[in-house]
Amino acid sequence: MRQNRKRLWSFMVVCLLLLGVVLFSAMTGSLKVSAWQLIQGLWTGTDNQVNVVRDLRLPRIIVAMMAGAALAVAGVLLQAVMKNPLADSGVIGISSGAALVSLVAVTVFPTLYFWMPLFSFFGGALACLMVYGFSWKSGLHPIRLILIGVAVNAIFSGLGQSFNYRGSYAVTSINQVTTSTLAMKKWVDVEIILLYGGIGLILAMLVYSWCNFLALQEKTAKNLGLHVTRARLIISVIAVILAATATAIAGVIVFIGLLIPHIARQLVGSDHKWLIPFSAVAGALLLLLADTLGRTVLAPNEIPASIIMAVIGGPFLIFLITRSDRIYGR
Repeated sequence: MRQNRKRLWSFMVVCLLLLGVVLFSAMTGSLKVSAWQLIQGLWTGTDNQVNVVRDLRLPRIIVAMMAGAALAVAGVLLQAVMKNPLADSGVIGISSGAALVSLVAVTVFPTLYFWMPLFSFFGGALACLMVYGFSWKSGLHPIRLILIGVAVNAIFSGLGQSFNYRGSYAVTSINQVTTSTLAMKKWVDVEIILLYGGIGLILAMLVYSWCNFLALQEKTAKNLGLHVTRARLIISVIAVILAATATAIAGVIVFIGLLIPHIARQLVGSDHKWLIPFSAVAGALLLLLADTLGRTVLAPNEIPASIIMAVIGGPFLIFLITRSDRIYGR
């Protein structure tokens, strides 16, 4: 009962904080509106200032929330599959692989922008397969897996930057894939991330019991009726869908999949029935807060949310690596 009460209170607090940040983000910026003016203008559609907020600021807010939720849940799923608290789509190269393939594909076929998450999925899946393949040596050692992931991430990031600096106008026009900026998002971006990201989040909730089984010893999970290899494959695919969708629309943003699952486990425990939805809400809150701070602290200049997340996540990654070395080191 005490644990359930703590979970419910944690959910309520995070949801209220998210609502507050959404309102604050919608009201503040180069164009300021009051809460009542915002609500009234959205209802009537006759306020020109609110119409600007609706067309320029609201899509950015929704994209930030969905991208944060997708990246946080992808981190939860990858950590469950790899049994490694350091697993994150941005750290092990899935996001950079997704960014590279989507950048190349949309540059060659610019009319297929709506399908960019699909191209990102192929890139993220390729990176994930490389990490698994190169890390396998009589099993998956947690530290080896992360080191291989960092190397794969460096390869795809370098290739992406090389491709991006060719000077092509077409490449420059879709530079958002690699610069991780949430500015100038449109309602078409909202439609894409809601469609693909929503599917990924629903699928993630459907496999929460498999994630719980994977926390056990492999023999125990098999004795309980779980097909371990198939479960790992399916969960990895869902994680790649989430990470690739967020990368295609919001760009490469790291550390959300590290920060949020760790904090969530402290608040709601390790049961993925609670961990996955809580991480989705908390991830949405964190990325929206980072983006709001980035565009208001030095207004009218902006700091990309990815930079703020790197500043926060870097020290946290060092903490997790030192702790992981004590726990998993052989």
